[in-house]
Amino acid sequence: MSVEIIKGGSRRLRGEVTPPGDKSISHRSIILSSLALGKSRVSGFLNSDDATSTANAMRALGIRVETKGGGEIQIEGKGLYGLRASKGVIDAGNSGTTARLLIGLLSAQPFDSRITGDKYLRARPMRRVVNPLRLMGARIDGVEDGGRLPLAIRGSRLTGISYQSPVASAQVKSGLLLAGLYADGRTEVIEPNPTRDHTERMLSYFGVKLVVNDNVIAIEKPDEFMGTNISVPGDISSAAFFIVAALINPNSEILIKNVGINPLRTGVLEILTKMGGNIEILDKREVSGEPVADVLVRSSDLRSTEIGGDLIPKAIDELPVISVAACFAEGRTIIKDAGELRVKETDRIRAMTSELNKLGAHVEELKDGMSIEGNESLRGARCSSWGDHRIAMAIAVAGTRARGETEIENAVAVAISYPGFFATLSGLSA
Repeated sequence: MSVEIIKGGSRRLRGEVTPPGDKSISHRSIILSSLALGKSRVSGFLNSDDATSTANAMRALGIRVETKGGGEIQIEGKGLYGLRASKGVIDAGNSGTTARLLIGLLSAQPFDSRITGDKYLRARPMRRVVNPLRLMGARIDGVEDGGRLPLAIRGSRLTGISYQSPVASAQVKSGLLLAGLYADGRTEVIEPNPTRDHTERMLSYFGVKLVVNDNVIAIEKPDEFMGTNISVPGDISSAAFFIVAALINPNSEILIKNVGINPLRTGVLEILTKMGGNIEILDKREVSGEPVADVLVRSSDLRSTEIGGDLIPKAIDELPVISVAACFAEGRTIIKDAGELRVKETDRIRAMTSELNKLGAHVEELKDGMSIEGNESLRGARCSSWGDHRIAMAIAVAGTRARGETEIENAVAVAISYPGFFATLSGLSA
């Protein structure tokens, strides 16, 4: 078992960070490039376990995906109807995005498929995407009547539906939109709250027509579309760890470069600014259909806040590290409406409550969130990542401010999204 040791004690963090490519966009760049006709080149691609799961899945479906080095890959797309049946079971690894998007895509193919994942992914709910696909005519069988992986998918002719999703999930929406590329008629997804729109932006970038009206997204079967060049911005979810590290450590200043600032992903910036964080957005620009900027962060005196409602889908992946920031904010911070955290790679509410309390914080687990009493003086302890990359990185950030040393068991989990995280964090000490 890998153990990472974080030396704490109010470290002064200084320097520049360019976070790895956005994980969500990297997944979609491979899938949509595979469905395009001809070559696509992707720069800034995230070379991590999750994104590799998607690349390997598309290779299994007959697509040539070449790694060129330096974060660049080349995909030889075969068009909407060029995929072939995999010779074996497709393994999505730990990646819920890989699994849910491919379930939608594979449901519409003229061949049968099987898909599975690691023990963590096999515990995550799949019925949220399986049920609406069945309404479109998909034939999907598996554990708990299709509620868990592994799944057997019998390719079918699909018909578009108007689906009002009970959960705000970009993965569900994206799975249905991919199925909608093949379905007869119009496929419409109505979300309870708008979720990250990387799939819609990339489809539009490839020239596919969609109708988007706030939380209603519709698509009809398109003509073939051509390959293109895609530049993937840095992942704001990865940047969030350094944003919080700079805020909570005295006399710190970190410039985070080339960060995606998609407005449906910037909840972490809104929340931390509301808490008093000194965060400056520089050099705003647009790259491959996505807004990008540099983010300058300085240490700050934080204050508590209440986090819930529409902010939750915009910050769902960043809530673990936001809970770390709350430990050093004056007053009590309440996170609510975040029950979705319980069905991520692990139960992130329980995990963060457990591990922060080991460090001496005062965190209470709520049904759909956490109550965190701030102004804490943390102390080093032996903690667990729970096999979850975001838990490992959040605890590492807390450890930079804790007295003594913090040991993180199974720290290798960071490879899911940020293989070089610990080296980058260590390099910021001044």
